[in-house]
Amino acid sequence: MLRSVSLARGLLRPQSCRRRLPVQWMTAAQQRCLSSLPMNTIVLFVPQQEAWVVERMGRFHRILEPGLNILIPFLDRIRYVQSLKEIVINVPEQSAVSLDNVTLQIDGVLYLRILDPYKASYGVEDPEYAVTQLAQTTMRSELGKLTLDKVFRERESLNANIVDAINQASDFWGIRCLRYEIKDIHVPPRVKESMQMQVEAERKKRAMVLESEGTRESAINVAEGNKQAQILASEAEKAEQINKAAGEANAILAKAKARGEALRVLSEALMEQNGNAAASLTIAEQYVSAFSKLAQESNTILLPSNTGNITSMVTQALSIYGTLTKPSPQKSHSPALSDSDRIQPLDPEDPDSTYGRARSLGE
Repeated sequence: MLRSVSLARGLLRPQSCRRRLPVQWMTAAQQRCLSSLPMNTIVLFVPQQEAWVVERMGRFHRILEPGLNILIPFLDRIRYVQSLKEIVINVPEQSAVSLDNVTLQIDGVLYLRILDPYKASYGVEDPEYAVTQLAQTTMRSELGKLTLDKVFRERESLNANIVDAINQASDFWGIRCLRYEIKDIHVPPRVKESMQMQVEAERKKRAMVLESEGTRESAINVAEGNKQAQILASEAEKAEQINKAAGEANAILAKAKARGEALRVLSEALMEQNGNAAASLTIAEQYVSAFSKLAQESNTILLPSNTGNITSMVTQALSIYGTLTKPSPQKSHSPALSDSDRIQPLDPEDPDSTYGRARSLGE
């Protein structure tokens, strides 16, 4: 009887726990099986965010929910304990070759969660180890598709591709990979020096481009300023010329009005009594004044033969004036001039006449 019970206990014990292997040869799942599996005490309290897989007589029975659970002794055994929390796994550093044949040393961090405790217990021997190995192989294959420059520029897309590849294989294990992050990327020293030189050259290039763009913008601004200055100067000159022309036009109009007013006053004065005598006196005075200014501006002068005869010059001027003021014979309706308004020929020998006075002034 005792022998049969011992055999039954041996059958209920998991296969990994029946064989005593050295600790250094055991996997993480076997070590947890030996150390952290709870015993069947009939009444069990399952913690939150944990799933206990129970086998009855060596066959899967059920998964204990958090809280109070009751098991049958000797028949029920807790075979696996799965944590439903998010698990963080460090992916060891490994070497990978990029598309341009550069050897890289790269490591990462993997974040996963168990969604199905049954598949995680019976789908794979050690889920964490399997996912870690899958992450390393996937990372090597993805790095082989990219060049060195794209590895640094497309780290996010690289992480997303690794997560998708892991999830496609881990669906049968009841595990969901949440994200994968690359921690460090180490390149050979010579490649690192070449990258540093490339970065310096790129920075110098950008500095020269920015300097040239600044020079171009400065030249454009200067040219634009000169253009605006010339436009404003031309507009100012235009306004000045317009104002000057308007001023000259107003001055001409003012002079014309003043000249017209003077001629009107002069005509009224000539129409009065003794107006001809006053005109003769004025002409004689202007002649004497003009004669006194001869040869002041030039040495070459053309003069008539009778320049010194003031009487003849005044007589000639008055005759021209009388011809211009003589009424036209076609206008019969014009009023007849009185004897005082007509130009009377005066005797040059008469000292009281205009000619006599002009001759006395010339002498």
